[in-house]
Amino acid sequence: MSPARTRLLAGAVVCAGTLVLAGCSGSSGTSSASKDSINYALPANFTPNWILPIGTAAHLNTNNISIANTLWEPLIAYDGSTGKIAWNKAGSIAAAADFAADNKSVKITLGDRHWSDGKPITSKDVEFWFDLIKANKAQWAGYNPGKAPDNWTSFKADDDTHFTITFDKAYSPQWMLANELSLINPLPQHVWDKGTPKATWTYLNNAAKNIGGYATNPLWKTISGPYRVKSFSTAGKVVLTANKKYDGGEKPGIPTVNLLPFTTADAEKNALRSGTVDYGYIEATDLDQKDSFTARGYEVKPWSGWAITYMPYNFNNPAMGAVFKQLYARQAVQRSIDQTTLAKVVFNGTAVPGYGPVPQAQSSDFLSSTQKDNPYPFSTSAAKSLLTSHGWAEQGGVMTCTDSAKCGEGVAKGTKFEMTVLSQSGSTVTDNMMSAIQSSLAKTGIKFSIKTAPVNSVLSQTPQCTASQSICKWQLSFFGTAGSWYFNAFPTGDSLFQTKGGSNFGNYSDPAVDKLITASTTSSSNQAVQEYSAALAKDLPVIWLPEPDYQISVMKNGLGGFSQDSLANFHPAQWKWTS
Repeated sequence: MSPARTRLLAGAVVCAGTLVLAGCSGSSGTSSASKDSINYALPANFTPNWILPIGTAAHLNTNNISIANTLWEPLIAYDGSTGKIAWNKAGSIAAAADFAADNKSVKITLGDRHWSDGKPITSKDVEFWFDLIKANKAQWAGYNPGKAPDNWTSFKADDDTHFTITFDKAYSPQWMLANELSLINPLPQHVWDKGTPKATWTYLNNAAKNIGGYATNPLWKTISGPYRVKSFSTAGKVVLTANKKYDGGEKPGIPTVNLLPFTTADAEKNALRSGTVDYGYIEATDLDQKDSFTARGYEVKPWSGWAITYMPYNFNNPAMGAVFKQLYARQAVQRSIDQTTLAKVVFNGTAVPGYGPVPQAQSSDFLSSTQKDNPYPFSTSAAKSLLTSHGWAEQGGVMTCTDSAKCGEGVAKGTKFEMTVLSQSGSTVTDNMMSAIQSSLAKTGIKFSIKTAPVNSVLSQTPQCTASQSICKWQLSFFGTAGSWYFNAFPTGDSLFQTKGGSNFGNYSDPAVDKLITASTTSSSNQAVQEYSAALAKDLPVIWLPEPDYQISVMKNGLGGFSQDSLANFHPAQWKWTS
C-alpha cells in the first residue's frame, strides 16, 4: 500500500497505505464511573499493537495511528473532526507553512511547544524524523517510490523554530500539505537518537515490539501529545491518561480514556446494552434495533468516511482480460449495477452511490460534475443493447461473442461473458450486495459467480500480476465492506490508478489518465483533480459501488464537542462530556 495515512480497511479498507481491519466486537470493561473517563469500543479483532509513530507494514491499522498521534502530535494534522477535512492547527506542531512562489519548497514555522520533559520541540526533532525516514524508507509503510521522501531533496534548519524542505519540482501546495507533509511526526531527538539513522531505526522498532513495556519503558514517556499511556495490554486494552505537561491546542476534555478490544460484534453490542461502553457501534443490519439503544440513553449516528468503494477488474486475466479491456463491456457491467437500490435497501440507507474516484459522501471541490451526475445510470436493457451492438448474442441465458471483429481486440468468437469475484467473507451486508449484483447482471446476460474468503486472503489471492502467472486467474476482487480505499485529505490516484501504482491491483493503465494524476499533484488548481474525477467516472477502471459509512456509532447522550473524523481516525482529546 502507499502512504501512511491511507488505509486498507478490512471491513476491509484499503487506503493509501494503511491496513485496517474493520468490524465490531467485545471484551471486558467497566462502566465509566464518572465524567472523568470514557469507555471507547475498538472494532472487533482490531487489537492495537504498535506505539511507534512510524508505521511498518506489519503494524498498520487506524487504531495504532490514532493512538500514536495522541501521544506524539503530527507536524501537520489533517482531520475531518470539525465536519470538514482540513488542517487542524490546534492538534499540530507546526504553526505555519509558507510555500515559495515557485512551489518548489516550503518553510515551516513551529509553534512554541515542549516535550513532556520540558525540552523545547525544535527543527532538530523534525530533521531527526527526516533523516530516519530517508535512511530507512524501504521499511516505512508510508513509502511510495518517487514520492516522500524521494521528492524531498533537502532539509535545512534555519533556526530552532523554522526549517525549509526543498522538492525535486513544483507541487500543488494543497497536495503536498495534505498527503506528504502530514506524514511527518517530530520525534524527541534528545531521547531517541542512537547515533545513526540505521541504529536508531533498529533500536526503536525492537523496543516497539515489546507491547508489555509500553507503559513502563522510559523511551515512550517523552511525548508531545495530549495523552500518555497508563497501561497497554497485549490483549488490546489501552488506558490513556491526560498529559499534564501538554502545551498544545487540544487540551484533553476527559482525563482517562479506556480503549476496549472486542472479539465479536455481538459481544460489543451486549456491552452497549449493559451500559459498559460509552462509545460503540452497530452494523447497518442492526438499524432496526436503533430504538432499543436510544431507549438506553444512546445516540445512534452514522460515521461517514472519506472513501471510495469498488471491485477491481484484473485486466491481465488470461480468460476475461481482453473483455475487461473493452470500454463498452465495462459500461455494460456498470449500467447493470443499481447503486441507488443497493444503498437504500442493502445498506439500510447507510451508504451513498459512488460513480468515480473521488469520495461522494461529503461535498468537496475535488468532485467533477461528470462523476456527480452518474454517466452510466442503471438500465439492464441499455446494458444489453451495448453488448448486442458489439457482436454479442444471448445463448442459454449468457451473452456470447458471435462476431469477434465487433467484440474487440483479443475477444474470441464463442467467448462467454462469465466472471467470478473473490469477495471478503463475514459480512451479511456484503453477501446481500453480491447477491443483488448477481441478479441484476443476469438480466443483462452476464454470469456473475461469487466466491468468498477472509479479507486478508482476498488481498493475497488477488495481487498485481501478469497473464502468464498462475496467481493471475482471479477476475474480480472485493475488499470493501467498510469502504475499499480511505484517502488522505487530498484524494490522489497515484497509488490506485496510475500505471504500476502500488495499489493498482488490476493493472489498469491509461497514459492520458497518468498525465491527469500527475497534474493533480502538481497543479495549484482543483481543475486537474476534477478532470481526473471525470475521466475515471467515464473510463471505469473498476466497478464503482456504493460508499458505506465507516460505522454506525452509538454514543452516550451528553458525549460531544466533536465531529466524527471522516478520515477514520479517533481523537480522544476532542471528546467532552457536555452534560
